[in-house]
Amino acid sequence: MSELREADRGLVVVYTGDGKGKTTAAMGLALRAAGYGRKVLVIQFVKTWFTGEKGGFEHLPNVEFVQAGKGFFKILGDQLPEDEHVEAAQEALELAQAKIAGGEYDVVVLDEIIGTVTGGLLPLQPVLELVDGKPVKLDLVLTGHHGEQLPELLERADLITEMRKVKHPYDSGIIAKESIDY
Repeated sequence: MSELREADRGLVVVYTGDGKGKTTAAMGLALRAAGYGRKVLVIQFVKTWFTGEKGGFEHLPNVEFVQAGKGFFKILGDQLPEDEHVEAAQEALELAQAKIAGGEYDVVVLDEIIGTVTGGLLPLQPVLELVDGKPVKLDLVLTGHHGEQLPELLERADLITEMRKVKHPYDSGIIAKESIDY
């Protein structure tokens, strides 16, 4: 068996920050990988409603797209009990662990997983174990707010991009725009 070339080693990619574009960047990466015929898994840890990315990916044969959350936690009118959010986050993590261990994917995107940890829905340790135990060729993409609060996770990343808000329509009362924000 030949030795793995460095260029074939899977990366750990983190998109974080308070600016828009974390999910957008991850979905662009996933789309690019799918275009090369790579097998892609996307698990969204928060989103439960129709999103353009879900609609766009569901027709691609080499992409599995799973929405596993219960919606935003403690913002935008969330009234669900915390334990329902915790249970959904845990189930999403267990799904990610099982799918990654199965070894059938080339790229896995765990959208908003960072926010589930910084928001107190998931402990950090099992996420670190997931990163540490990923198959060597798997590219693993993690997104979410407040990544700076998780230095142990950031140390494991090969690529970190921080989206920084300079100006956002949210500040003038526009919550979200179809096809731009979701």
